[in-house]
Amino acid sequence: MCLHVSQPLGQPGFQGPGLRGEVDAKRLGLDAGQEVVRRENWYFADDEPVQVGVTYIPTAVVEGSPLASEKKLGRGSIYQRFEDLGYPIVRIREEVSSRMPTPEEVKGLAMPPGVPVIEVLHTSIDGEGRGFEVTRFVMRADVNGLDYEMPVED
Repeated sequence: MCLHVSQPLGQPGFQGPGLRGEVDAKRLGLDAGQEVVRRENWYFADDEPVQVGVTYIPTAVVEGSPLASEKKLGRGSIYQRFEDLGYPIVRIREEVSSRMPTPEEVKGLAMPPGVPVIEVLHTSIDGEGRGFEVTRFVMRADVNGLDYEMPVED
């Protein structure tokens, strides 16, 4: 399920799993009061919620596109929609951490007591080094893992 709303930076209700103040705003090059589109995706395994991803995109990047107004993005991924808009992903930055879940995350992810979450803060970066999309993934640590493969450059 994907929900989307246009929401100005720094407005009530803006905090939570997703854009978190200065850190995420800085990644997008945004100031307080600038509009973003919020997209929320829930991931399930055997009908059980195991992960949520909340994406924030500057409204200026996606205005007038399916990313700003449609639940379903059509054929291809969100990254294809960015490329269609002239924002090919050249690089990504991800910060991976673990922590205990918030009460809202425990409820939303139907978590048993004592289970931590894995949090991945993902930023898509264009060819000019600008972040244009931030997604905060929160995953149940008891049913998720991460596997990365990257080239090593000299």
